[in-house]
Amino acid sequence: MLVSGNEILQKANKEYYGVGAFNFVNYEMLSSIFEAANEANAPIIVQASEGAIKYLGIELAVGMVKILSSKYPHIPVALHLDHGTSFESCKNALEAGFTSVMIDASHHQFDKNLEITSKVVQMAHKYGVSVEAELGRLMGIEDNINVSEKDAVLINPKEAEVFVKESKVDFLAPAIGTSHGAFKFKGEPKLDFERLEEVKKLTNIPLVLHGASSIPEYIKESFLSTGGDLKGSKGVPFEFLQEAVRGGINKINTDTDLRIAFIAEVRKVANNDNTQFDLRKFFTPGKDAVKKLVVERIKILGSDNKI
Repeated sequence: MLVSGNEILQKANKEYYGVGAFNFVNYEMLSSIFEAANEANAPIIVQASEGAIKYLGIELAVGMVKILSSKYPHIPVALHLDHGTSFESCKNALEAGFTSVMIDASHHQFDKNLEITSKVVQMAHKYGVSVEAELGRLMGIEDNINVSEKDAVLINPKEAEVFVKESKVDFLAPAIGTSHGAFKFKGEPKLDFERLEEVKKLTNIPLVLHGASSIPEYIKESFLSTGGDLKGSKGVPFEFLQEAVRGGINKINTDTDLRIAFIAEVRKVANNDNTQFDLRKFFTPGKDAVKKLVVERIKILGSDNKI
């Protein structure tokens, strides 16, 4: 059942659990996400970035989600534009049938971010679609970062309060120390949970954790054993994700983990049989790996059996 992001996240906000928001770039990944949600009896958010939309075509991206939603009508699912970079990008997503959009103007100064976000909110709400925005810059917190540097890149809770009140945005991604991709932390992972709790208290809306890939050890080993190189990267530990949910996070983005899990299985097939050219032989193990990971992530976030 295709619903707005707000319908899913307002419930999560009231009941104190996190919902996985999973990126897809092809049918195999998307169908695995739906199968996992069905197994875990969980609501999901499926996300397409502008890059994924360019790769798939927006009509196909929306069409696949609609078809799978009709196959699993009991699963509440929102189709979300991840990191929309402009008003026009959000408008195109709304017109195509997305039920949630993110406008990412976090690289602008506060006032400009507020102006752009407010325009998108006004437009999206006419469609009955929810809007996500971001404050602060996603950069991993390192051991040697000083207080002034930290305040320069992480979200200011007081600014968040003003931003939410004036923009009327539905949910907010606060920068609390994560970064996108696999290569997050040079030392031990650190997140600013006190800052997160203050933002939650002042805004009282669903909050979003970007850069939440965990790189579980079994996936890391699978990837490395097939010739991959993660350059010693460290993801966000599961216990950090759970602590973030307790601190007010309700939407947790997952992309990199899915890619690593999928490609590791494709590599295994290629490495084990260099005569193989049946795409189904490559993609089926990849699908199974993504499904396993998504079920695991849903249970860690506490959204299993929340339908």
